[in-house]
Amino acid sequence: MITQSEIDQRVFELYDEYCHGHIDRREFLQRAGALTIGGVSALAMAQALLPRYALAQTISFTDQRIKARYVTYPSPGGTSGTMRGYLVQPNAQGPFSAVLVIHENRGLNPYIEDVARRVATEGFLALAPDGLSPVGGYPGNDDDGRALQAGLDQGKLRTDMVNSARFLKAHALSAGKLGVTGFCWGGSTTNFLAVTLGADLKAGVPFYGAAAETARVPAIKAPLLIQYAESDERVNTMWPAFEATLKASGEPTCMGHLTPGAWRAPSPRPRGVFRQSALRRGRPPPSDSQRASA
Repeated sequence: MITQSEIDQRVFELYDEYCHGHIDRREFLQRAGALTIGGVSALAMAQALLPRYALAQTISFTDQRIKARYVTYPSPGGTSGTMRGYLVQPNAQGPFSAVLVIHENRGLNPYIEDVARRVATEGFLALAPDGLSPVGGYPGNDDDGRALQAGLDQGKLRTDMVNSARFLKAHALSAGKLGVTGFCWGGSTTNFLAVTLGADLKAGVPFYGAAAETARVPAIKAPLLIQYAESDERVNTMWPAFEATLKASGEPTCMGHLTPGAWRAPSPRPRGVFRQSALRRGRPPPSDSQRASA
């Protein structure tokens, strides 16, 4: 098995282009295969970066610690006016503190559903909205999902995420204390929700997402634990200005965590990111995160 440390940076850069829709899978593999590293093709490195969701699952949907189901709810001003999401609760009596889990730029794939289940095993009510649900939902593969999401009105898509957060916060099983985490596009949207929700958000943990709009940063009232990766130069260039504006606003405690040697920050183990005590205090503790595919 090829590990992250063995993958050449040039392959990561090609994968970044592929993830963000600048090249398709065929071109990604062809260009990686044309690279020669240590006398051999880098094709195996490229293939190692492609997700294998069945192997990556950590919590089964039949796990007795949780109850999972799909729910629909109103989303005024969004793509279609209705949203669908994956709601997972602990197999216990509520109410529970709640965590919104936001997908990347390809819809609600099996990996994000697994993250929602992990969150629920730690005692939280989790909702993973599918931004593609108004156009048929996640299509079963990331390439088509990425194309579908790119074709949506991005303002309406973000409105769907705002409505998802408000639906979760007001849910009958929710204690009214809301945290948000997200990955890539979802990390950027976590920052956006921190601005939009203000004091309605108790904690946010964005993973390698674009910074919030500078002029709106003072509206952030929740503490943020912002995850970056040392080799992710495109996103990291946004951090200094974001950090300076956060400090100048003087409101929440916000920290940027840099994962050394990583191209993309690891995804959270829910215990390390959102603990019950953290949501009660409104302050996220440092993460004891685990590695996962970008």
